[in-house]
Amino acid sequence: MTPTATALLLYVAWFLLLLMTLGFVRTSLVLGGKRASNSFSPSGEDMDAFGKRLTRAHANCYENLPAAGAILLYAIATNQTGLTDSLAYIFLGARIAQSVAHLISTSRLFVFIRFFFFIVQVVILLIWLLKLLHWI
Repeated sequence: MTPTATALLLYVAWFLLLLMTLGFVRTSLVLGGKRASNSFSPSGEDMDAFGKRLTRAHANCYENLPAAGAILLYAIATNQTGLTDSLAYIFLGARIAQSVAHLISTSRLFVFIRFFFFIVQVVILLIWLLKLLHWI
């Protein structure tokens, strides 16, 4: 399996891990009698601090997945993973680091750290796009 395919699958695995964690947190609240199952806000604003951060970290993953998925799947489908392999694990690491920073804190320092890892991902996506278009 190429680094591109591995990074794509591990991105999805990370997304699912965040989703399952969010599901566990919400299910625990429902089963503990603290919340009704239909009372959760999609934004997570009605949860405790960690629940809010977890909801947003999960949302950040699915907001970025269409662009990342399309580019990586295109590279795989057109047998051009040689253009994406070198940065695939860096991209994945930046994605996970952004989520972890989000889960830890929303302090100014961690917002800056989160933004840094987001920019790393955007720059890599732009590089891949330009390479796949054969513009660079």
